[in-house]
Amino acid sequence: MIRPYTQFILALCGLLLAASVDASRIKDITTIAGQRDNQLVGYGLVVGLAGDGDSQQAEYTVQTIANMLERFGISVDPNDLRSRNVAAVMVTTDINSFVQPGSRIDVTVSSIGDADSLSGGILLQTPLLGADNNVYAVAQGSLLIGGFAVSGGDGGTGIQRNHPTVARMPRGAIVERGINSQTIKEGTITFLLDNPDYATATLMEEAVNRFFPGAAKAKSAQNLVVSIPEAFRGGSETSFIASVEAIQVETDQTARVVIDERTGTIVATADVRLSPVAVSHGNITVSVATTPVISQPGAFSPGETVEAELTEIEVVEVEGGFSEIIGGPTLSDLTTALNSLGVSSRDMMVILQSIKSAGALHAELIIE
Repeated sequence: MIRPYTQFILALCGLLLAASVDASRIKDITTIAGQRDNQLVGYGLVVGLAGDGDSQQAEYTVQTIANMLERFGISVDPNDLRSRNVAAVMVTTDINSFVQPGSRIDVTVSSIGDADSLSGGILLQTPLLGADNNVYAVAQGSLLIGGFAVSGGDGGTGIQRNHPTVARMPRGAIVERGINSQTIKEGTITFLLDNPDYATATLMEEAVNRFFPGAAKAKSAQNLVVSIPEAFRGGSETSFIASVEAIQVETDQTARVVIDERTGTIVATADVRLSPVAVSHGNITVSVATTPVISQPGAFSPGETVEAELTEIEVVEVEGGFSEIIGGPTLSDLTTALNSLGVSSRDMMVILQSIKSAGALHAELIIE
C-alpha cells in the first residue's frame, strides 16, 4: 500500500511533467465549496481629530458621543456637546472560514458624516457584526490614511490628495468568533469554477483522474466533485486537497469582448474570430485578409512542408464604399489596423457593435 505522503509526492512530480505554458493550476481557477468569505460591518467613533471631525449638523455623531460617555458613568445633554475632534464612521472587513478566534484581520474605516479628514484619529472599540447580527470581531486602534486635505483660511480654496475620509487599519481587528465551514461532505470535495465552462470542467475531470483514477466527476459547468481516496482519509485530507489544487489544467473559455463606454476601454479574450464582413465607418475602410502560405523545403533536404497563415492589413481613407474581409481574421488583426490609422476607442466601439449586429463577430459582446 502506498503511503499518503508518498502518493502526494508522486502526484506533484507528475504535475511538473504535465505542466504547460497555457495551463493553470486548479487552485487558481476554482474555489472549494464551503470556503467562503463573510462580510462584517460596525458603527463606531474616531477621536483625536484636529478640528476635522463632524460638525454639529451630524446629530447622530453628537448622540453617539453622549451614549459613549453614558457607558462610563458620565451623563451629558447632547445639546451641550461641542466638538469637531470626533467623527462617526462605518468599519467594514471580510473574514474567511480559516480565521480562528484571537487572529487579527485588516479593516477599512469610512466617514459617514461631514468630517474633513480622519488623519491622526484613533478608532474606539467597535464591534463588527455579521449578517446574523452576531459579533465576530472587535476593531480598535490608530488609522492609516492614504491622503490629505488642506483648506485655505477663507474656506474657499484647498488641496486634497486621494480620500482623507477613508482609512485602513492593518491587523486592526481581533477575531472573537470563527466561521463554521464544512468543505468535506460524505468523503467528497466540490471545486467550483470561477468562470463556469463545460469544456474546462471536463478537462479538470480528466486531469484529476490521471493522478487519482476515478476520483473526479464533473457534475456541471461549475461543479467538479472529487472523492477522497481511502489512502488519504483519516487525517491526510489536507495533503490530498493540496495535491489536487496543484494539478495543472489547460483551460477553455468563451470568447468575449468587453466594452466600457465610460472609460473607452476595450478588452477581448484571445482568438476572437471574425467572419467575412464589409466594414466602412465614415471615410475609413479596413481590409484584413488571411492567406495560407506553404513553406516548401529544398530538394533532397530533411525539412518538412509547413503550412502557415499570412495576415495582410490594409487601411485606406476614402470617401465611401465598403471593403470585404475575405479571410477569417482575428479581432486583434482588426484592432491593429484601426489603431494604425489612429481610430479612437469610441469609433472602435461603434464598429465592433455593428460587426456583432451583422453576426460576423463570433464572441459574446458585453457593454458596461
